[in-house]
Amino acid sequence: MNELAITAPPPAATPAEVMQGALIDSRQRWRELVHLAADFAFETDEWGRFTLISPDPALDWAANALIGQPSTTLLPDGGGVFDPFRVSAKVRHRQAWLKRGDGAIACLTISAAPIHDPNGRIIGARGVGFDTTELDSLAALTAGTLRRAEVMDNILWRVGQEFLPARMIDAALDVLANVTGAQGVAVVIVPTSVDEAQIAHVIGTGADAVLRIAAQSPGQGEPWSPGSGIPAMRTVDTRPVLIAPCQTRFGENARLVAWRLPEGRPWDTDDTHLITSCGPIIRMILEREAMHLEMAQQARTDSLTGLLNRRAFLEEMERHAARQGRDNEPATLMFVDLDNFKPVNDRLGHEAGDDVLRHTAVLLRKTFRPTDLVARLGGDEFAIWMNGADHMTAAERAEYLRDAVPSELADITGPDLPRVGVSIGIACRDAADAEPLDSLMRRADRAMYEVKRGGRGHWRVSLRKRP
Repeated sequence: MNELAITAPPPAATPAEVMQGALIDSRQRWRELVHLAADFAFETDEWGRFTLISPDPALDWAANALIGQPSTTLLPDGGGVFDPFRVSAKVRHRQAWLKRGDGAIACLTISAAPIHDPNGRIIGARGVGFDTTELDSLAALTAGTLRRAEVMDNILWRVGQEFLPARMIDAALDVLANVTGAQGVAVVIVPTSVDEAQIAHVIGTGADAVLRIAAQSPGQGEPWSPGSGIPAMRTVDTRPVLIAPCQTRFGENARLVAWRLPEGRPWDTDDTHLITSCGPIIRMILEREAMHLEMAQQARTDSLTGLLNRRAFLEEMERHAARQGRDNEPATLMFVDLDNFKPVNDRLGHEAGDDVLRHTAVLLRKTFRPTDLVARLGGDEFAIWMNGADHMTAAERAEYLRDAVPSELADITGPDLPRVGVSIGIACRDAADAEPLDSLMRRADRAMYEVKRGGRGHWRVSLRKRP
């Protein structure tokens, strides 16, 4: 029999292209992540003037008060001190004395490197520093801050080797577990209640034992809250547990949780500093992960109706068809095309046309099961894949839509326009039949156009002719 091939118009952009754009855009976010992990971050130009200062304020200086100013502004009077702003080679963990905005002197542990142009000429410097002036004793301060700086350098290096947010978080958690001697470290998401808490990322074992207490709200008198960044120490079955709130800018209530073996060494101040320092990194990656998930969803979703788009529908249909063969069940493909849709756009405008499409999408979602696939292929064309349904079940749903769509859309189109209805083509794929999907789609499409030619507003089933 003669078959009519249908060619789909190419999409404007592929999911890979969308994700590539997200990765390019994330480079700036990566710079922000590095800055969040340090007490002081800077860049200078070839004349030693500041081009970047972070955070704002930094060392009690407003960032805009330093941008464009000579880096000597921060060096103590008298000279003879290490100048981290004009380095000719990489330096790590070098002690530097800098002036605060109020004139006091701060001691920082600096890691810095020169910036080179394509010809290898030094055109500036960049670096990060950790303030080491506020611990109770200079010896404890130096040791603790150097350890923290080394750990943070390791975390940032490990995270920087990864592109996927999930792997970035796993890398950070792995470093934390190793340096703190934890049995495990996890990121716990607490939507609204303890019962809804979920472990989003975990390294090590024992997470289930501490999940509930990690998700609990702060107790009376506790100094921490979801937005405070202050860790809490608790005990679960003699396990020392350390919990740091890590709420994202998107409102996601996350917690960074570390625990040791039962009767393990209690957490100390240095441990809390490490967990607290890692919090901004985890928070930034969680936000990046949320954006990636959102962009991946947008790449698979029709922006107007929220249904699957053509590309996602075809991909999911192949996956469901493979499962159909394993489960030995039938499946049915249904093409739905709106009748008299063009007059709505021409006479009422595209806003009314969009309302028609959105209401149709809502009706399709209510008509079919969550396990079925519902998509907008483009324009006023929709498609449904019904798992485990034969053509009789599909015909019952089609008959319902034939009556429901005109009634649902009557308030939008009004009495002066032809009623918007549906033409539906149905093709069933038997459990024992490995009919190619392109053949199944041609049958459903041909059945729909036979309905169009026959007067519209009805449905037709295409039966497969076997050799």
